[in-house]
Amino acid sequence: MKTKHFLAITLLSVAGIIPYSSVVLAEEITCRSTLRAITVDNVRVPSGATCILSGTNVKGTVKVESNATLKASKVNVIGNIQAENAKNVVVDSSSVIGGNIQIKKSRAANIINSRIKQDLQFEENAAKLAASGNTIGGNLQAFKNTGGITIRNNKIDGNLQCKENRPAPTGGSNIVKGNKEDQCSRL
Repeated sequence: MKTKHFLAITLLSVAGIIPYSSVVLAEEITCRSTLRAITVDNVRVPSGATCILSGTNVKGTVKVESNATLKASKVNVIGNIQAENAKNVVVDSSSVIGGNIQIKKSRAANIINSRIKQDLQFEENAAKLAASGNTIGGNLQAFKNTGGITIRNNKIDGNLQCKENRPAPTGGSNIVKGNKEDQCSRL
């Protein structure tokens, strides 16, 4: 039934009867290619896949699985972006995340010029990480990363917390309302 409903909406959208931007897809979408200006409930990027979100509205959470890549540009995610064992996560171009961005036990991540209403967390990642030009409503936390991390030009309402990163984080010009702690005390 859901498949028939989805196909009917998609056909009406393609025919121009329903504007494409108003198409709403329910439940969880498995993304292996590109999702443009549509609204979905949740997005799952399966193991080994690459997902591009461009102007996409996500009413729930984006989950990035093992060895998967997420490239999100101009997205609005009501919930969280969660990556564990991911290959690469890029969030940029004025994206808005209503929850947290959590990058754990992954490789590379680049979070740029976005608004994160809660926390930005990098934990036990193995390749180059960057957080630059973001507005963060909670904390920015970087713990036990081994590929290097640059933290620059962020506005952080909470704390900037960095521990046990090798090499130590680099960057600067961060405006932090809370505390700058440990390895990030001078950033």
